[in-house]
Amino acid sequence: MKTVGRVVGAAAVLALLTAPAQAQNLNSGATGSYGQVQLRAGFEPDPHNVTVNAGGGYDASRINESCRGYIDTRPSFSLRYRAGELPLYIAAVSDADATIVVRAPDGSWHCDDDSAGNLNPIVSWETPRNGRYQIWVGRFGVQSETSPAVLHISEIGGPSQQQAGGGPDYSLDPAYGAVDLAAGFLPDPHTIGIAAGGGFDASAISGCVGWIAQAPDYRVHWTAGSGQLPLTFHVTSDADTTLVINDAHGNWVCNDDGEGLDPVVSFESAPSGQYDVWVGTYAQGDLQQSALHVTEVYSANGHSHQH
Repeated sequence: MKTVGRVVGAAAVLALLTAPAQAQNLNSGATGSYGQVQLRAGFEPDPHNVTVNAGGGYDASRINESCRGYIDTRPSFSLRYRAGELPLYIAAVSDADATIVVRAPDGSWHCDDDSAGNLNPIVSWETPRNGRYQIWVGRFGVQSETSPAVLHISEIGGPSQQQAGGGPDYSLDPAYGAVDLAAGFLPDPHTIGIAAGGGFDASAISGCVGWIAQAPDYRVHWTAGSGQLPLTFHVTSDADTTLVINDAHGNWVCNDDGEGLDPVVSFESAPSGQYDVWVGTYAQGDLQQSALHVTEVYSANGHSHQH
C-alpha cells in the first residue's frame, strides 16, 4: 500500500491561475513529444518514469516571471490523470540544471526550478484535479541545448523523499562518472573500473540481490540506432558481484550470476535514455575491485569482441 509523503517544496511551487497572452505561443494542446499516459489514483508502479530531453528554444519566463529555463514549444509529455485521495507530484531528475513547467487541467501554470534538491524541479498538488497535465521539462540557462532527464510522476513524493531511507538514488551524481554512447560505438566494450559493494541491501528492490551504494556507480546516456544490436552490461571480478540497473523507462533490472559468478544484463532493443548502474557484492562486507563493461557484442562465454 502506498504511503503519502509530505508535500515537497510547496512554497516554491508557483502557479499562475490565468494563462498570459505570451503562453499562447506554446503548442500547449499537442500530445507530448515523448508520449502520453493515462493514470488513475493508486497507479503502480509508482513512480511512473519517462526519459525525455530537457531544454529547448522557448524562454519559460514568457509564461510568467516565476517560470525559469528554456523549454520546447511542444510539451515533453502528456498525463491524463484520474484523481483520488492522494496528492500528485511531477518532478524531473537530470545531470543538468533542469526546470519544469506544467499546465494543469484548469488551465493554471505551475513552475519550479530546484525544489527537489540537486538542481532538480518538482511541482505538487495536495488535491489534484481530473484531466490532462501538459508537462514541459526545461533546462536552466542554456537556450536550444538539451540534456537527458527522467520525468517522475508519483503519488508518494519526489525522488528525494522516496530515497530518504538511504536506498539507491538515481538523482545523485554517479561515483565513477558518466558516458555518452550511441549504437555502433567504438571501442567496444566500453570499460570502467568500479569498487563494487555498499551499505544498502539491494533485495529491497524486487528481484535484486547484493549490497550496493546509494549513488549510482556509473551512468550511460544511450542513443539507440536502427537495427541495433543488444546493449549489454556485464561485470568481471574475482569477487561474487551483482548488477542493479535503472533503465531508460525507470524500470529496475537486476542480475546475479548471468555468467559464472559475474552478473549480466542485456537489453534486446535498448531505448534511448539514461541508464544508471550499480555494481554490488553478493555478500555484505568490504568493497571489491571490479570492471563494468558496456557492449553491443557480448558473447556467451562472457567476453566482448571488437566490432
